[in-house]
Amino acid sequence: MTRLANQPWLTSPAAAHVMDALDAVRPGSGRFVGGCVRNALLGEPIADIDIATQLTPDRVEAAMRAANIAVHPTGIEHGTLTVVANHHPFEITTLRQDVETDGRRATVAFTEDWAVDAQRRDFRMNALYADRAGNVYDPTGGGLGDIATRSIVFVGDSETRIREDYLRILRFFRFYAWYGHGAPDREGLASCSKLRSGLAGISAERIWTETRKLLAAPNPMPALDAMEASGVLVQLMPAAKGLDLTRKLVALEIRERFAPDPMLRFLSLFWKDADAIHAIANQLKMSNDERHRLNWSAKDETALAADITPKALRAALYRSTQQVIRDRAMLSWASEATPNWRDLIKQTDAWQRPTMPITGADLLANNIPEGPQLGATLRHLEQLWLDSDFQLSQADLLKRPPNP
Repeated sequence: MTRLANQPWLTSPAAAHVMDALDAVRPGSGRFVGGCVRNALLGEPIADIDIATQLTPDRVEAAMRAANIAVHPTGIEHGTLTVVANHHPFEITTLRQDVETDGRRATVAFTEDWAVDAQRRDFRMNALYADRAGNVYDPTGGGLGDIATRSIVFVGDSETRIREDYLRILRFFRFYAWYGHGAPDREGLASCSKLRSGLAGISAERIWTETRKLLAAPNPMPALDAMEASGVLVQLMPAAKGLDLTRKLVALEIRERFAPDPMLRFLSLFWKDADAIHAIANQLKMSNDERHRLNWSAKDETALAADITPKALRAALYRSTQQVIRDRAMLSWASEATPNWRDLIKQTDAWQRPTMPITGADLLANNIPEGPQLGATLRHLEQLWLDSDFQLSQADLLKRPPNP
């Protein structure tokens, strides 16, 4: 039997506390499942720790409270409780089967059969379970093989799995981006292409969450190429301009060892089409910060070129923002492949925004009346300060003529 070794999360005091509480009700009733098992086998970082159990939610809750473990019913309708032991969260879900689905949500029935629970999961490598000793169980019979070959394969019939939740189409490509190797599974890809119209019924928030995770992969291009070839990309984002610039950007990030930037990669799909960027950001219900970053970068017209002088760059950074200038420079570098952009990026990253040394209060104290004249004078002095490359002091500026 395959066994997990050297996994601190598996034997941590917090995990032992939770598993002890389950074992106190029924020995062996809990197993680790999903991402923690998958990533441990793949040698990838472990994020969330999920547990599957044969105990019903009410018995899980009682067991946790008896062990003085905090309980939060985060998904009780699907048998899921989030528990917090030693300040570490664990998601515990009762084994279940999906009785009825509509492509977005499911009505479930609880079970004690590990194999039945495995059959309702999305991919075989996500349907692996491990007991507290680290012994790995593979009810579908294909999960461990998929780990070995880094294949993303649906559990059972791929069309059935997708019809249970159409977001699984996007998850197929996201998991392929992060964990896949070689060509994508042919049957799964064909089913994603055939059923892609079902994505129209998925909430924008879920679409964006999966898309952002996909774009955060070290190299998402094989997955994006598969999405384009299958028609899924145009189904999701018909206004996208193709993958040419995105491909160049990803290559640039890898070559220069920049951290993957999912927002910049998304921006590259619509670059210089401010209206399309505005529309897709609203459609996907992005956060205010996300929308502002995309929209400002797309609309910014501050003069910027690879041979810009350091002084002009500092002025551009002040007039715009560090993030906007960096985004524009990265996409220009990807487009033009001009080495000068490397130095510009370094200067941009190192820049610290200076504070204007004079304020409206300073002008009022120097007999500039409140009103339009005050604002005009302040803008005039700011421009003088900017033209001096931020060298003029407060005293220097106060010596300037008050009227612009």
